[in-house]
Amino acid sequence: MSARFVWIRILAVLSVILGVNYVAWRWLASVNWEAWWIAVPLVIAETYSLVDTFLFAVTMWRAKTRPHPQLPAHGTADVLITTYNEPIDMVMATALAAKRIEYPHTTWILDDGARDELRTAASAAGVGYITRSSDWIGKPRHAKAGNLNNALFQTDGEFLLILDADQVPDPAILSRTLGYFADDTEVALVQTPQWFVNVDDADPLGSQAPLFYGPIQQGKDGWNAAFFCGSNAVLRRDALMQMGIVGYVRDLDQSTRRALRASDSLLARASRDRSLDPVVRQELVELRASVRTARTRISSGEPIGEVTYAVEAAVDAASRRLIARDLRALEADLRAIEELPITRDSELGEIVIDDEALDALAARELSPLGAVDSVGALVRAVRVDRPDEAIPVLPLATISVTEDMATAMELHSLGWRSVYHHEILAHGLAPEDLGTMLQQRLRWAQGTLQVMLRDNPLLKRGLSAGQRLMYFATMWSYLAGFAAVVYLAAPVIYLCFGVLPVTAWSVDFFARFLPYFIVNQILFLVVANGLKTWRGQQYSLALFPVWINACVSAVANVVFKRPLTFVVTRKDGVRTAIPWRAILPQLTAIVVLVVALVIGLARLAVGTADGTGTLVNTIWVGYDLLVLSVILQAAAYRGPRTTTEEETKS
Repeated sequence: MSARFVWIRILAVLSVILGVNYVAWRWLASVNWEAWWIAVPLVIAETYSLVDTFLFAVTMWRAKTRPHPQLPAHGTADVLITTYNEPIDMVMATALAAKRIEYPHTTWILDDGARDELRTAASAAGVGYITRSSDWIGKPRHAKAGNLNNALFQTDGEFLLILDADQVPDPAILSRTLGYFADDTEVALVQTPQWFVNVDDADPLGSQAPLFYGPIQQGKDGWNAAFFCGSNAVLRRDALMQMGIVGYVRDLDQSTRRALRASDSLLARASRDRSLDPVVRQELVELRASVRTARTRISSGEPIGEVTYAVEAAVDAASRRLIARDLRALEADLRAIEELPITRDSELGEIVIDDEALDALAARELSPLGAVDSVGALVRAVRVDRPDEAIPVLPLATISVTEDMATAMELHSLGWRSVYHHEILAHGLAPEDLGTMLQQRLRWAQGTLQVMLRDNPLLKRGLSAGQRLMYFATMWSYLAGFAAVVYLAAPVIYLCFGVLPVTAWSVDFFARFLPYFIVNQILFLVVANGLKTWRGQQYSLALFPVWINACVSAVANVVFKRPLTFVVTRKDGVRTAIPWRAILPQLTAIVVLVVALVIGLARLAVGTADGTGTLVNTIWVGYDLLVLSVILQAAAYRGPRTTTEEETKS
């Protein structure tokens, strides 16, 4: 164990202990309850930051620097280049570089735009070309995950190198990574860094992420939780196919259970009608018994197809017998059945039964035939062949607009292992304007939060405690927008109105806060080990509107089924106009902070403000302004600085 790693552990422990000491004191002894409306949000924000500190400390506790694989690379490989609307020249540059990869492989372009020009260019270059078949028409496309899933059934390599259209691979990328799969047959994923060639040292858009593609991924790797990041990664086909089959069985099982549960409820309601002919009531009782038997058989693990077929047969037989009795109110009930919302979620691909509509239908005084036909509709909606999907088995996860994290988490839950290989083996292109960068960050955040809401790692079976925390840490970080609003508002409120969120700026406050803050910063510096991470720190606060938007839209999507739009990140060198509306919250915050600073200093000058409080909050405002200034730099950014011919000669 290196001396640096020992220091990281010591600082991690100190940071958490000092943080707990400070935050506990804040809750127990320093909240200004007379100004609870700002005091409580502030201490909640500080508690959020303490949890963030704890998760960062845990991440770095087992940071792993891997040696190179011991065994040589072996096995067949496919290189899959995903594209939708990127320039053809860019895609072909990546494809030609992929052809030059030293290890034997087959290169494929996965064109979700189905462009004839790209098909022709790929054919001329001797590169495979795959697009979606007509089976996908009118079916959920699942964005990039759907594109990859489609290709998995048209290729056969044991290992898959996945590249975005702009990620030009190094010739050694497969030779340097495939050995991990030979070393450990339980490895499903090897992720390498993403590095961008069109980013200069200033990097005002914060595209380069050296802390994540370095210490953080190495920390997650120590817990066997290194993430799949969507590109520059090699995956084992068998692991993905196992994941797809498990997901298919799980989805079918859940859909069947829901349909049978709803059927049981409908039949119970209908059979309680005492006015029915005894023979009719007996039909309903017997059909309900068939449904309940089916539920028992499903729980015991019997094949779903056989169980649902038996229920369908019982429904058909009961329907024929009941129709023969010429039941009344048939027409009205059939209209109600037709209106019953039985759909398949376009993103998840599972049966969705509107609970309110189902309750309303169950509450109707249905004729026996109406109840039986409702049950038939529910059971028939569960199809083993999943007709509402283009392909029944979906290997890469489709529960999110970003497929990478969800796929990695599912692989880990099934017992597969992952590796982070810390070597730049592909060079890509980052967004070159603020508008594109904001869209990219929003999509990342939305996708991560969708996974948290739909498949929370803290509750997911199969994950170790460390893996749960590693996934949750990334998801937790996107809740920072709400804390950021409080951190921006608190000094403004004090400087303008003299309202204290703490009982006093006492010695107790500084004796607890400063050690915690200083040790935390030292830990960050030691972990960074000379890496330039300031841009990342700035954007964690400065993008607070994006993080809040992501939280709201992800909840609206998961809970209220409002669709999210998948926007492909532009990397064609064409820069969009400055998105003034998108950064209006940050610009407003800058103006408010400056005005508050002027007011606070004026209040101090006329003797209506406390000197210590004004000093503390002036420093606080200065820090906030320094952080938010990155938005102004990004808005003014016009792409990386290029070296002129004269500069080169000199």
